[in-house]
Amino acid sequence: MPVFVVDSNFFIQAHRATYPLDIATGFWNRVNELSSNGTLISIDKVKHELYDKNDELEKWCKANLPKNFFHDTSVFTAEYAQVVNWANQKRTHYQNAAITEFLDADEADAFLVAFALADKPNRIIVTQETSNPAMKSKIKLPEPCHHFGINYMNTIEMFRHLKVSF
Repeated sequence: MPVFVVDSNFFIQAHRATYPLDIATGFWNRVNELSSNGTLISIDKVKHELYDKNDELEKWCKANLPKNFFHDTSVFTAEYAQVVNWANQKRTHYQNAAITEFLDADEADAFLVAFALADKPNRIIVTQETSNPAMKSKIKLPEPCHHFGINYMNTIEMFRHLKVSF
């Protein structure tokens, strides 16, 4: 069964807009359940993006996500090199700032792609980003996913795929 690798916007948008922690407890209970059984995972770079605000979302994550939820990306150097190569080949399309941001060591997106690339048949990226290949100012996650043949979907598509309701 595939695992779903969540982007930081999975948590951030849910918390801020769609599923506030104090109202949509069913959503957060499902996230807890899916992360506890290994269906939902993420990477260390997402952890750093979530654990920099000292807010209620960070507190919830620390209290509810299993210790092995965030996977180390430092071992995926060959896959990351492929992602870097792809981004550098896109310099005629994307603005330099977009490529610099995408490849920034503190940003999760390129590492999410590399992590998924390491086990493409079994890892699906979950992101709220939508494809916009004409955009030049930002590399959206769907674009490298398309290039590398990595499956991705948004939160609702993931819950439908898993036949999860709350």
